[in-house]
Amino acid sequence: MINRFYKNKINDLIQENKVLVLYGPRRVGKTTLIEEFLKEYKDKYFLGFGENKDLQDILNSQSINTIKTFFSGYELIVIDEAQKIPSIGEGLKLIVDHIPKVKVIATGSSSFDLSNKLGEPLTGRQNIIKLFPIAAMELKEESGPFDLLHKLNDFLIYGSYPEVLNCNNYLDKINYLTSLRDSYLYKDILELKNIKNSTKILDLLRLLAFQIGQEVSLTELGNSLDLSKQTVERYLDLLEKTFVIINLRGYSGNLRKEVTKTSRYYFYDNGVRNSIINNFNNIEVRNDVGQLWENYLFIERIKKQNYKRIYSNNYFWRTYDQKEIDLVEEREGKLFGYEFKYKKNNAKPPKEWIENYKNASFEIITKDNFIEFIT
Repeated sequence: MINRFYKNKINDLIQENKVLVLYGPRRVGKTTLIEEFLKEYKDKYFLGFGENKDLQDILNSQSINTIKTFFSGYELIVIDEAQKIPSIGEGLKLIVDHIPKVKVIATGSSSFDLSNKLGEPLTGRQNIIKLFPIAAMELKEESGPFDLLHKLNDFLIYGSYPEVLNCNNYLDKINYLTSLRDSYLYKDILELKNIKNSTKILDLLRLLAFQIGQEVSLTELGNSLDLSKQTVERYLDLLEKTFVIINLRGYSGNLRKEVTKTSRYYFYDNGVRNSIINNFNNIEVRNDVGQLWENYLFIERIKKQNYKRIYSNNYFWRTYDQKEIDLVEEREGKLFGYEFKYKKNNAKPPKEWIENYKNASFEIITKDNFIEFIT
């Protein structure tokens, strides 16, 4: 078992009369992480699951007496897949407001549902962390930097879901990712908001999979799918909040030539992206290596930012005459520009970038220096 970043940190993150919310895609190890933590937990705890009807009835009761009757006496209350409980926010609010010194953990694989249900009731009463597929920084800690470089092509093709990394051969990896795609993408997401046009959202994902690193036009997507711009926007929002894709907006310092009103989309995992287009071919015979590299570096950088609490506003940067930078981080009052190149490249920063942002930095990330960038 690969040690997760939060393995020995949960105890420090839970606070009395507050809820620790653990978000993340399905099957990334949230339940395993909590179960490992509970094995070492010394005090009395309750572990419940969101699909349990009795637990739903208790937390939906809105009754202080009912809540106190069932949960008083526990030092810690853990609710797994909490988004499945309709009034989970109000129920958890009653727990933390009326049971002294209690600690609560709630996990969820849909920020769309769970954040809506927790948001207002738990204002000021929650601490949020995210768990991703296995991060490069976790793998480096486990087996060292050479292993990251040695297995890089596998990460680009099959991603880094925990079970994928534990598969014995490539066929098992493909079978798992295909199963994950069919059960997670095709069923859970489509059922989440009763989407009627299931083929459309899957076609949308395929279009996004071929446009990594490119600006996406909602109008063009709508025309391709025979959907309204508003429907495309709603589907994209749903896919973001169920941890399938991430939206990256354009940066603007009010330079007139900058492109700012479009988005780029990246996938939470390369393996999921490749399963959507049914392409697990080797790197040597692919024509999308640049996209795989860009998606991998972007998502691993996001993992690093989240885990190491690097507070950054993230953008891409491009001018109308095609000068561009793949990732711009705005942090510490400065701009940090990163260009992703799979093969060694001596490209120089765009002239407009240097001239207009005097204190900005620029770095090309290749196979020679990517490990430090993502770990």
